[in-house]
Amino acid sequence: MRAVILCAGEGTRMRPLTYSQAKHLIPIANKPVIDLILQAVKDAGIREIGIVVSPGARAGFKSYLQDGSRNDLELSYIVQQKPKGLAHAVQCAQGFVGSEPFLLYLGDNLLENGVRGLVEQFQQGDSHASISLVEVDNPRSFGVAWLEEDEIKKVVEKPDNPLTNLAVIGTYVFDHHIFAAIEKIGPSKRGELEITDAIQQLIDDGYRVVPHRVTGWWKDVGTPADMIDANQLLLDAMIPETRIKDGTNLEVKGKKGQNENAKVRDSRLIAPVMLGKDVVIESSVIGPYVSIGDGVIIRNSRIENSIILERAVIMGARSIDRSLIGRYAEVKSMGDSSSRFLLGDHSQALI
Repeated sequence: MRAVILCAGEGTRMRPLTYSQAKHLIPIANKPVIDLILQAVKDAGIREIGIVVSPGARAGFKSYLQDGSRNDLELSYIVQQKPKGLAHAVQCAQGFVGSEPFLLYLGDNLLENGVRGLVEQFQQGDSHASISLVEVDNPRSFGVAWLEEDEIKKVVEKPDNPLTNLAVIGTYVFDHHIFAAIEKIGPSKRGELEITDAIQQLIDDGYRVVPHRVTGWWKDVGTPADMIDANQLLLDAMIPETRIKDGTNLEVKGKKGQNENAKVRDSRLIAPVMLGKDVVIESSVIGPYVSIGDGVIIRNSRIENSIILERAVIMGARSIDRSLIGRYAEVKSMGDSSSRFLLGDHSQALI
């Protein structure tokens, strides 16, 4: 079985960060989103992976991931020239997939327990598609599935009057019949080929589509707020014990985040905190739920519930909360106000 990961789109909800990098390359808990997804796919026993990207993002993905061999993967890059919907993106991967079943993974999704269960369910069953479902409080915002005798009989995209609260999330397994279904559907009201319409077409054509109930947490990371929430979930799961180099007058509460050559002086770390390489923290309070990238410098600041990307510099910020600060960004404060930031790479903020 091969896998297709959809990473196209313009990332408008993540601007200004996505002006300089694809959103799937932004780290959460110091790991780019694409790395977290690739590990989940690998854990499901899949090594051949096609990544669907927009034309302008292909070089960035290929520069970072290369051919995948360093992670024992075989990566191919598939360009979706124009954003015409998820089903269209799947069409773009037809040549890569061929006639074999494949895992489809939307690149905005993270799942606590990965996709091994989904893949195994399909391999051990007799369906033509397995669709991941999660119970949600706001089904009007999702594609919604209606079941009958443990088969999916109807899928509706963002219904006004949902029949259930079972949302179709971003992981699926299909056999080759999905491509014929996509050929039969037309654009939706928003002018896109919807994957939910393709699933409904499969059902209408008499093919068996079954649900896969997701266990553990699931998180869409398509917005800065969602990324910060996912950072909390991942830090709770990932933080190991560690050592802090050159710690002077250091108070550590709870378990600490991994680091290499981090220098922390006259500061307090409130777990969980993830430190990258060569981080410098002085006279500051950091945490809980802060991920700090390589080479970040923080002095005289208070930061919690935030993601700080590599080489950022933060000085005198008395209270930063629920913020995402880009690479090489600079934040300097002259006052005591509380602040929330979404800063792009190489930006500057004086507060």
